[in-house]
Amino acid sequence: MKKILFICGSLNQTTQMHQIARQLLNDAECFFTPYYADGIENLAARMGWLDFTVLGGRHWHETDRYLAQNNLKVDLRGESNEYDLVVTCSDLIIQKNIHKKRIVLVQEGITEPEGAAYKLVRWLKLPRYLANTATNGQSNAYEIFCVASEGYAELFIRKGIKAEKIAVTGIPNFDNMESYRKNDFPYYGHVLVATTPFRETFRPDNRVAFIKRCVQIAGNRKLIFKLHPIESVPCAIREISRHAPNAIVLTHGNVSHKIANAEIVITQQSTSTFVAVALGKEVYTNLNIIKLKQLMPLQNNGSSAANISRLCLRLLHIPLSQPIPRGEVRAQQI
Repeated sequence: MKKILFICGSLNQTTQMHQIARQLLNDAECFFTPYYADGIENLAARMGWLDFTVLGGRHWHETDRYLAQNNLKVDLRGESNEYDLVVTCSDLIIQKNIHKKRIVLVQEGITEPEGAAYKLVRWLKLPRYLANTATNGQSNAYEIFCVASEGYAELFIRKGIKAEKIAVTGIPNFDNMESYRKNDFPYYGHVLVATTPFRETFRPDNRVAFIKRCVQIAGNRKLIFKLHPIESVPCAIREISRHAPNAIVLTHGNVSHKIANAEIVITQQSTSTFVAVALGKEVYTNLNIIKLKQLMPLQNNGSSAANISRLCLRLLHIPLSQPIPRGEVRAQQI
């Protein structure tokens, strides 16, 4: 049986990889690994300096725990097997041991704006991860890039990605947002704030001003903050307690369920904004709502994982020595 390696990342990325793998259990042997790097990035991760990324800290430990709890086959760093295909959640790093493999890249969620960091990375040819998700897809190391929507396909093509490498499949976790209305989150009618770890990723953030604005928007409504997984929790709780003393602060749980039950949603720069917009919430965000609606992930009743798995199967049956028929992916949209 052919072997596929799934490279995971955050818990969101990991659950996406798992959903795709479920569709392939009868056709291939699936192995998983938390995200990893080589060289200086690997050394920095081992020293704990990259705990704010998917290479360490809470992201790495949550993925490791998820893989164990679901009894998934783990091959750390993909070192124990030869793989016929690699499915990865990010191409900000292309690990050395997958360079000559067939790769399927899956978009995780929202991509960051093309700011100064993105322009510097492109101009000076710096490592892509320095611009974070703004450089998603820029490696050109994959055979197929599975993206959330036609709007995103157009965005990636404008950024220089080859059209024939893009497949509009939708993305798991964001392809059936109506389903989030069925949940057991105990609060309703609240104002939900989904924060972004700007400071932890070395970007400017006037958090005190943001908290005060949230308090003003909430008025007499219950105010709930859901912190991003890599935020400094003690620091965030201190700030919120000082400037929004009546607010509830949550560090775990499904943010989409919290959004579904909310009356108003406040975000900074988060994929969860898509959920709020899709569910018709009153939304306050740093992002452009009109552009978000143009980029909105396909709502296909949760069939994105199956769409992606069919493309993986197609690749599995094309020998490495044989080129993939270019244009076929875009011409035969799922």
